[in-house]
Amino acid sequence: MINKIKNISFKQILKWSSLLLFLISISVFLSNYWIIKSTKKQLYTDVNLIPKNDVAILLGASKTLRNGHENLFFKYRIQAAAALYKTGKIKHIIVSGDNHKKEYDEATDMRDALIEQGVPDSCITLDYAGFRTLDSMVRGLKVFGQKDVTVISQAFHNQRAVFIGNYYDMNVVAFNAKDVPDSFSLKVRIREYFAKFKAVLDLYVLHKQPHFLGAEVKIKS
Repeated sequence: MINKIKNISFKQILKWSSLLLFLISISVFLSNYWIIKSTKKQLYTDVNLIPKNDVAILLGASKTLRNGHENLFFKYRIQAAAALYKTGKIKHIIVSGDNHKKEYDEATDMRDALIEQGVPDSCITLDYAGFRTLDSMVRGLKVFGQKDVTVISQAFHNQRAVFIGNYYDMNVVAFNAKDVPDSFSLKVRIREYFAKFKAVLDLYVLHKQPHFLGAEVKIKS
């Protein structure tokens, strides 16, 4: 066995490495194409055109960046959710965010921001276990009992969330929050490119489940 390994030439290693890289690149590209193409008709940017749903899932984001500056992803998602509520397109909002550390609480920050925008506290439910988009969507269905939902985030994120919802046979549409300038969001967009690939792996290969499910929560909308 050791002799066989020694006999492998550098050219062979380079050849197989290049082939593997090519296959991964093709898989990433096709995953992104599939997700973007298959969800296109379910994404809306006009509040007047999006269908009504009783409940929305607002996908989490941190209130501030690591440098302490305002996070525009957070700001624009809050504005989008408030606009849907005020125009009667939704009645209740599940705020699904990451709360893996005591000092990091996306859900509570988003709830407080929504209240400042005029959304009543009684119309907001906190989901502290929205660690990933998959967790937020599956928990929306299995914990909060919502099959018909409106997802709220930026367009590139909504594509992945809707794709996950479709996999679970949810009746889902999404409202695109205002885009963040490329100079502000380049790293996020690059990460999302690979996140779409991972979403396909999680659903169709690894069959990933949320970190936590737990008891059902009834929502009065």
